[in-house]
Amino acid sequence: MSNQTPPSYFKRHIFFCLNERQNKEACCAQHGAQAAFDHCKAQVKALGLAGAGEVRVNKAGCLDRCAAGPVAVVYPEGVWYSYVDQADIDEIVRSHLKNGQVVERLLTPSHLGR
Repeated sequence: MSNQTPPSYFKRHIFFCLNERQNKEACCAQHGAQAAFDHCKAQVKALGLAGAGEVRVNKAGCLDRCAAGPVAVVYPEGVWYSYVDQADIDEIVRSHLKNGQVVERLLTPSHLGR
């Protein structure tokens, strides 16, 4: 058996919380999460970053960081982002998903959970 880690199917994976709470509690869905997901997916495709060996954009249920919402997390790095608008998504796509550079200004504060 080899001690080497096999290559990942995707270089990076970004998950967007799209959770919507029924009891009117704060949630990412109230802050344009679906539109951000759709925009990210379109940008990744437009830049030729989609598919095997590249980037996968996925929907997620509650990621339990509601107080920081809307949020997305990029793996394999495990980097959490809080974003406001399409310009923020564009910056995450160009900087992190394409070039591997974390967007420091959009990092979710580590103390913010649910």
